[in-house]
Amino acid sequence: MEEKEGVLAEIIYQNEVNSYTVGIFETEEEQFTVVGYLPFINKGDSLKIVGKFVEHKDYGEQFKIETFEKIMPRTLGALENYLASGNIKGVGPATAKKIVKLFGEETIHVLKYEPEKLSQIKGITKDKAKEISESFIENWEVWQIVGFLEKFGIGAESAKKVYNLLGINAIEEIEADPYILIDISRGVDFNQIDQMAIKLGIDKENQKRIKSGIKYALIKITYNGHCCTLKENLIEYVKQLLGVSKEVIEEGLITLKVNDDIVIEDRDNQQWVYLYTFYDAEKKIAERLIKLKEAKNTKKFNNIEKELKLVEEKTDMLLSDKQKVAIKMINDNNVTIITGGPGTGKTTIIKSIIEIYKQKKYKIVLCAPTGRAAKRITETTGEEASTLHRLLEIGKVDEENFYKKEKEYEGAPIDADIIIVDEVSMVDMFIMNYLLSCIYLGTKLILVGDTDQLPSVGPGSVLKDIIASQKIPTVHLNQIFRQAAKSKIIVNAHRVNEGNKFIQKDDPNLEENPKEDFFFIKENNPEKILEQVLSLCNGRLKKFGDYDFFENIQVLTPTKKGMLGTKELNKALQQELNPHRDREPEKVSMGATFRIGDRVMQTKNNYDMYWERKDGESLEVGNGVFNGETGTITNINEKEKNIRIKFDDEKVCWYEFNDLEQIEHSYCITIHKAQGSEFDVVIMVIPQVAPMLLTRNLLYTGITRAKKLLIVIGNDKVVDYMINNVDSKKRNTGLEFKLKNI
Repeated sequence: MEEKEGVLAEIIYQNEVNSYTVGIFETEEEQFTVVGYLPFINKGDSLKIVGKFVEHKDYGEQFKIETFEKIMPRTLGALENYLASGNIKGVGPATAKKIVKLFGEETIHVLKYEPEKLSQIKGITKDKAKEISESFIENWEVWQIVGFLEKFGIGAESAKKVYNLLGINAIEEIEADPYILIDISRGVDFNQIDQMAIKLGIDKENQKRIKSGIKYALIKITYNGHCCTLKENLIEYVKQLLGVSKEVIEEGLITLKVNDDIVIEDRDNQQWVYLYTFYDAEKKIAERLIKLKEAKNTKKFNNIEKELKLVEEKTDMLLSDKQKVAIKMINDNNVTIITGGPGTGKTTIIKSIIEIYKQKKYKIVLCAPTGRAAKRITETTGEEASTLHRLLEIGKVDEENFYKKEKEYEGAPIDADIIIVDEVSMVDMFIMNYLLSCIYLGTKLILVGDTDQLPSVGPGSVLKDIIASQKIPTVHLNQIFRQAAKSKIIVNAHRVNEGNKFIQKDDPNLEENPKEDFFFIKENNPEKILEQVLSLCNGRLKKFGDYDFFENIQVLTPTKKGMLGTKELNKALQQELNPHRDREPEKVSMGATFRIGDRVMQTKNNYDMYWERKDGESLEVGNGVFNGETGTITNINEKEKNIRIKFDDEKVCWYEFNDLEQIEHSYCITIHKAQGSEFDVVIMVIPQVAPMLLTRNLLYTGITRAKKLLIVIGNDKVVDYMINNVDSKKRNTGLEFKLKNI
C-alpha cells in the first residue's frame, strides 16, 4: 500500500448513490487518476489517500483508493482552492482570494479563532464573518466525526446529522453509548452501530443494547407506513437481530414501557406495541376529532335549502341529490368527510360551500398537502389555497423531531371559520395531529380525499381509518357525472378501481383520433417504449393538440431503476428536449448535468431555503421548499456558484452548488411523487418491474393525474396484473380502534 498527500484537482465522475469517484489527484511531484469511494469529497479538497496503482485494460494506470483522510490544505494555493470550492457558506472564488491574500499563513487561525478580522475585507460584515467562520468550523468538525464513524462502517452522510445533534462532543458521547445513534438519526444501520458497540466492549445482554434493538425494530416498521406491530412479531424479530433470549427482550420491553418510550395497547385480544410518539399522535387525533365534532355548531344555517337554491341560481351549477346531501351534512356537522373518485363532483361541493359561506362573510381557508395540489384547488375554485406546511407555519422542524416524545408541537391557532383540506389521503398521522391541534372548537373542518389512491408517504392510514371508524359523518360519492362520463380517462380510472380492463378504440393511433383523451399503446420492448416516449414529447403531441412539453406534459413511471425508470428516462428526455449548447453554462452534480431550462424537483423538505415571489409591484419573501415541489432552472451562475430555480408557484430560490443534492430532474417522476398533482397531459410508462410496485392503487393514482390527455405505454399483461393486484399492503394502525372506543 502507498500513501499520497495532495489535492483532488478534478472530478471526472461521481456516482450519486455510493460516491464512487473517478478524479485527477495532484501532489507536489505528480498528477494521476484516482478511483474509489469518496463520500462528501469535493473538487479542491486536500486528502491523504492510501491505496495502490493498478492497470485498467481500457484506461491505463490508476491509483485505487482503499482509505482516505481529509486534511487541512498545506499550501496557500490549496487553501484558496478549498475556500473557493463552494464548501464554505458565503465564500466564492473572489472572497477566497481576498481572505488568503490578506491573512496568508494566518488564514486558518483567523477563520477558527478570530473571525471578526474577516470584516476588514470589503463586503464582509461582522455577521457574515461569523457565518463564514461557523461554516468553516462545522465543515472541519464534521470531518473529525466522519473519520471516527468510518472506522465502524458508518457512512459520511450520517456525520453532519450527528454533528448537528451532538455538537463538538459527539465522539465522546458516542463512545460512551453508541446506541445513541439510533435515537438521533433515522435510517442508520443498526448492525453497524451494534458492531461498533461490541468492539467498544458492550456486553451482548446489556439493557442499552436490548432497548435500542427494540426501538430500532419499531422505527424500522414505520418506514413502511406502519404505526405499531404485534408484540409476538416484535419479540421474534429482536431475537433474530440481537441473538438473545425472549426473557431478556421482555425485560427491555418492561423498562421501555415504564419510561414511556413505548406503549403496549390491548386490541382485539392482541397486544400491539408502539413507539410512544406514534401512540400519542393517534390518541390525540381521535380525541381532537371527537372534540371538534361535538363542539357547538355555531356556523349552521337554519334554512340550508334556501342557500342551496341561491347558489344554483348564482353559479348555474345544478347540484345532484348526493351533492345536496353532502352540503347539508357539512351544514349539520362540524367535521365532515367527502370521499370519491374523479368526476364524482367533489370540486363542485367545495365551490358550493365556498359560495354559501362567503355570502355570510365567514372566513374560509383552503389547503392541501403539496404545492401542486394547493395550486390545483386555487385554479378550480378561484380561491387562494396554501400548503399545509405554510398554513401551519411549520418552520425549521426536522421531521425526526416529530418522533421524539419530548417534542410537543402545538401550532398557532388557524384564523378560520371553515377549513377545507383536499387530498387528505396524502396526509400522514403527524401532520394530521399538528393540523387538528391548530383548529379552534366551533370551526368547521371538511376533509376531502380519495381513499383508493396511494397512502401517505409518512406513517398512518389517516383518511381510511377515520372513515372506517364511522365516527365522523362521511359522504361517499360514486356517481360519475354525465360530462365526466364522456372522458375515457375518468371512465377507465373507475374501471381500474373496480378491477376491469381499459376501454379504448382498437387502433391507438393519435394522429387519426384527435378527439380522444385516452390511448393505450401496447408495447413490450423497452427500447421501443423509450422511442415512443421521446417522439411523443418532442413533436407528436405538439401536432396532436398543441401540447408543449414544458407547459403541459409530464412523464410518469412506477420505478426509479432501469431503462424505463426515472433516472434513465430523465437523462434521455433531457438529451432530447434540452441538449448541451456551446457557451451556455452547465453544472455537473451527483452524476447529473443541470442546464438552464431543465425541469427539476426538490427531493427533501428544506425549511431554511430562502425564496422570493413577485406579485405585481409587491415582493413576498419566505423560507421553505418542500419535497415534491417542481420548477425550472432559469440561471446558472459560475461566479456566485449558484443555480436559480423558479418553482411552479412562482417562488424563486437560489441553490448553492453544494446544495444540489436536494434537487433532481423531473422530466419524468415516479407516480408516488406525482400524487396530489394534475397535468394536462400524462404519459405513463408501465415497464416490467418488481411486483411490489405493480398495484391497482398505483395505476389508479397515475391515471387520475391526467386532466386532458392520458397515454399509457407498456406491456398489456403487466397492466392486467396491476388491475388485479389489490394488495395495497394494509398498514398496522390503531386510529380506527381509538375512534371507536373513545
